[in-house]
Formats: sequence, C-alpha cells, structure tokens
Amino acid sequence: MTSRPSLTGRIALVAGATRGAGRAIAVELGRAGATVYVTGRTTRTRVSEVGRATETIEETGELVTAAGGTGIAVPTDHLVADQVRDLLARVDREQGRLDILVNDLWGGDHLLSWGTPVWEHDLEAGLRQLRLGVEAHLVTSHYALPLLIRHPGGLLVEVTDGTAEYNADHYRENVYYDLAKCAPIRLAYGIGSELAHHGATAVCVSPGWLRSEAMLDTHFKVTEENWREGAEQDAGFAVSESPAYVARGLAALAADPEVARFNRASLSSGDLAREYGVTDTDGSQPDCWRYLLAAEKDPTADPEDYR
Repeated sequence: MTSRPSLTGRIALVAGATRGAGRAIAVELGRAGATVYVTGRTTRTRVSEVGRATETIEETGELVTAAGGTGIAVPTDHLVADQVRDLLARVDREQGRLDILVNDLWGGDHLLSWGTPVWEHDLEAGLRQLRLGVEAHLVTSHYALPLLIRHPGGLLVEVTDGTAEYNADHYRENVYYDLAKCAPIRLAYGIGSELAHHGATAVCVSPGWLRSEAMLDTHFKVTEENWREGAEQDAGFAVSESPAYVARGLAALAADPEVARFNRASLSSGDLAREYGVTDTDGSQPDCWRYLLAAEKDPTADPEDYR
C-alpha cells in the first residue's frame, strides 16, 4: 500500500470492540482519521461473561483517540434491543450519519465443547452461542442500517472465523460454533443484496489464526513479543497473525472508493493484504486459510512459506 488510508470525516461503529480483532479494527479506523463508536460488555466496573477484566471498552476508546481518531466508548449488550436502539439514536443525534458498521460480536468461546456431538452438548450453552454470534448481529444491523443507508457509500463488515471457501466443506468441530461462524458469511451475502439498492456494500471478513489476548496468554502462555515460541506447541501457530493485520486490511477496504466491487464477498486478512499491500506488524503477509488447505494435501507444508 503506497499511502495510509484516509477516513477523515467518516463515522464508524465497531460492535464488539473490547479486545481482539474488534479492538484492533477500531484503532486502525481511528488511525485513518475516523470517529469510532466502540461497544462491548466489559467496562472498568463490570466484567462480562467472557471473564476477562484485563481489557475494557473504555480502554479501546482511548486507544482509538491516541491513534489519531476520535474514540467514543458506549458499553452495550447487543442482545438487548433497547440498548442497541439507544446507541444508534445517540450516533444519529451526535453525528447524523453512519458510514461504517463492523459487526465483530461474539464472546462465546467459553461456551464451547469441542468435538461434542450436538445431542450431548449442553443445549443452553449452544443456543447462547447462536444468540451471541448470530442474533446480536441481526439486532445491530436492524437498528444501524437505516442510518448507514442515509448517505451513499456505506459499508457493513461482518467479521467471522473462516472464509466461505474454507467453511463450505470443513466442519468446525462443534455444530453451534459451525453455525455461528458460517452465518455471518450468509448475512453479508443476503444483506449485501439488499444494500446494493441503496448504494451500500456488505462484506464478510475473516482473520486467520488470530493472536488475540486470550490466545496468547491463556492458550499458549506467550506474549506478542515471543509468540513464535507457541509454534513449539503447534506448528501451525507459525502462520498466525496479530490483530493489527486484519485491521489494517479492513481500514484500507473502508477507504477504497470502489469497495462496492466486493459486495457480498467473503474476504480473508490474506486477501485484503494482497489487494491493498498491507502487512502484519513484522512486515509479513500470513495466509492461514491457504496454509490449512495446503497442509491437508501435504502435511509437510511449511507455515513459513505462507507468511
């Protein structure tokens, strides 16, 4: 990418921005000059069911502002329709427009039981995953899209795990998770069909193996500084990526005046990197999904060849 994307004057809402990809996306949109409303359930006085008090939505708002944008933190539970309605009413009242909506809502990893058949999986935990990963997206779009289409050029980004190509013939090892992560792909496709009539665009974006805060300190017991030690536990981790990688690609996508050519598409962080020339923080361009497909055919495939 020859220059930093400019989103000066643009108004964005990143729903689910407390940590991980959502936080990084909010920061990169701010770095490009956007005013970014950030939402989440963990605050400095309340911890969500995810159980991590180390990241808060207020901190995300401060990081957006420090990066050069305007960060506005609004604690919100996107399964409570009244809270989402009030959130969008506030955006309308304060800004009169919404240019970018990022649905990065999830927070269901603690409910997962990998490899458990649907008839043995805890039903309430499974249905909660679907509420968090599907219903919350729909509630948010219901209230946000009327504002998004008020001015031509609006962009909806559904964030998920896995591309349309990969998820189409790979079971994600849990029926509820599989549904929750395939649904945003169809949401972008279906809503994109409707938005096209209003001069707006919808895409689905998936990071690869994300080095989120929880992935680093809980699963691999490493930090962003020594993350490569995690590859000693799982060789595939060598093709992992920082949250900044997908965020940089998404900021470039949002600034693309011809973004409509991607309407209804499923894009990976690697796709965005190739399209816009962005790199991860170490200067590489990891492509997790291409590596996983290659490793199925050749178990000796070297993850370093896909960075």
